[in-house]
Amino acid sequence: MNSDFYKGLIENNKEWVASKLAADPEFFKKLEKGQQPPLLWIGCSDSRVPANEIIGAQPGEVFVHRNIANMVVHSDMNMLSVLDYAVNALKINHIIVCGHYGCGGVKAAMENHSYGLVDNWIRHIRDVYRLHQKTLEEIQEPQHRFDCFVEFNTREQVLDLAKTSIVQSAWKKGQALHLHGWVYGVGTGIVKDLDVNMNCNSQLEEFYRLEIKE
Repeated sequence: MNSDFYKGLIENNKEWVASKLAADPEFFKKLEKGQQPPLLWIGCSDSRVPANEIIGAQPGEVFVHRNIANMVVHSDMNMLSVLDYAVNALKINHIIVCGHYGCGGVKAAMENHSYGLVDNWIRHIRDVYRLHQKTLEEIQEPQHRFDCFVEFNTREQVLDLAKTSIVQSAWKKGQALHLHGWVYGVGTGIVKDLDVNMNCNSQLEEFYRLEIKE
């Protein structure tokens, strides 16, 4: 690691602390008391997509889970643990699944190259491609096809989120929980609302609806 870069991180932290205290001397004392964020953000690990900065949120306002290509995989205990804590302990009201144009994970799923261990994760993204293969392969322009695949992937992750027992249990109990799908433009800074918004399991196909006992 470049030692100057590393030392710069420590200095940046000191400057950030100073700026926060200058604006509000009690800033960190307030954070220390706990968190009650209204939003869970499920996004990509890409370093260009910082959740808080994109939406102008402050520390304490967004609970965050990130992985390659913002996936909601039903066997991913990390994601499920974050989701369970956010929904049942923090009682968040909104979950945003945010993809981004130019996503490397989505791009890799469109190709046949092997990248090692991550191939096993990318396979989940390829499953999304298979679902929408006919539509995607009718798109002649490569960049447009790539962008559409990013959008399809985000939409499918919102649906997969709604299929979880965690979300459906919350809806069963009458908890106000809204799911949303966004795509972020790295080159513009603008988010696109994909208009895939869900707040009850009646919006799912019937065979995905779980009969959950109260």
